[in-house]
Parts: sequence; structure tokens; C-alpha cells
Amino acid sequence: MAEEPVTGRGESAPGGSASGGPGGSGVPAAVVEPTDDEALRRARAEAVVRHEWTQFQAVRGDDGRADCQNDWPQFRQMRLSQFRTWPLRLLHSYAADLDAADAAGRNLLTEKYARMMVSTEPERYARQIAPVLPVLPDERVAQQEAVIAVQVGWARDFRARYPHLGQAMRVLRTAEDTAEATSFETYLRGELGTYSDRTFAHYRRLVEETAAAGGNLTEQTIAWTVELGGFSGLDEAEAAQAR
Repeated sequence: MAEEPVTGRGESAPGGSASGGPGGSGVPAAVVEPTDDEALRRARAEAVVRHEWTQFQAVRGDDGRADCQNDWPQFRQMRLSQFRTWPLRLLHSYAADLDAADAAGRNLLTEKYARMMVSTEPERYARQIAPVLPVLPDERVAQQEAVIAVQVGWARDFRARYPHLGQAMRVLRTAEDTAEATSFETYLRGELGTYSDRTFAHYRRLVEETAAAGGNLTEQTIAWTVELGGFSGLDEAEAAQAR
């Protein structure tokens, strides 16, 4: 159930979910909308992480509450790293998804982990989980798979350029899933499946704009992760992991 591992001085390196940050530090200007107010984006991202944390507290696995549900600093670091790459329109949309889920008695974090079980526990998923999850239309699934293919490529590229940081990431492909380990690809598929059509459209636009600008969301997210962990940038964090 755990979110991605934390990266800080003396700690382990990051994993990657739906990710991104530049090769040194900071975020490429190409993916930050000029009309966005940075302070507002940061505040909205922090609020979204808090709301996710609240839903995360209600997630229950077969063995009850997981240790990671008591680790707010790690959760904040990993989720905030992702949301700091998002434009304000996407943050607002996903915040509305979380509000709508609360109003409807749904938990998007529970649904995210449940959707991952299509790969990690396929028989149980088909028998117990699929019948109670919202059905995604074929067109939406195809659009998600196109986004996932781009992001798997970004993650692969990042791992090639930062091998020591990459070693601590999730395994890359769904084919590598086990009941105990969930891949980057499967995690991303589970997360995208919880987004409303509006939020997914904004997210897809972010991926397309980042790709057109030659960016890499995995790199951008992990750059934020290592900055929040106390490093000046990816190069310093990579060198620390190599020791």
C-alpha cells in the first residue's frame, strides 16, 4: 500500500509514480503556465496532499492498517513532489474530484490500490474488486494507455541517466508485478483510473505539453523529491546514493 519511498540525506532514493523535475534543480519553465500564481499553486498542492492523506487514513488492506499510514512526512514528500509539477487547472480539478468522492462516499485512494490488483491479484480482482469499481469506457482506457506509454519511456530514460536513484524506484513494467511489489506502470494505471474525465483531460494535456517541450515528468517529480529531501538537485542526490 505504501507510497513511493522517501529520499533525503541518509535516506533511500525515490520511486516514481506519475512524475517529474529538471536535471539539476527547479522546474523547467516550459511546464509552468505564466498565468499561474506560484504561491497559489503551492498552497493548492499542499491542500490536495492533506486531502489525500485524510482518505489514505481510511484505506484498509487485508492485514489492517499499514505502517506507511503513520508516516505523514514520507507521504507528503512523495505526493507533493508529484503535485508540484502540475498546473493550477489540474490541481483545482483533482481537488474537486476528492471533494466529489467524499460527497459520494467514495475513497479515491482505496480505489487506486484496488485498481492495481488487476495485475497483482487478477483472480481476486475479477471476483471481488471489478464489480464494485466504476467502469472505464474503452476510449478512456486507450487514452490512458497512450499516456502511460509516454511516462514509462520517461521513467526508463531517467533510470538510464540516474542509475543510483533509479535503483530505488519501483520496478518499471506491469510484467514485473508480484503480490508484494507493484510496478511504476501498474501504479500509474491505478492512479489515472481514479481521475474524473475532466481531470484526466487536464493530465493528458500536461503530458502532451511536457513531451512537446522535450521535458520528462519523472525527472521533474524526482527533482522535487530530492529537493524536499534536502539535496540541491538530482546530481547531488545521485552522488549520495552512489556512496
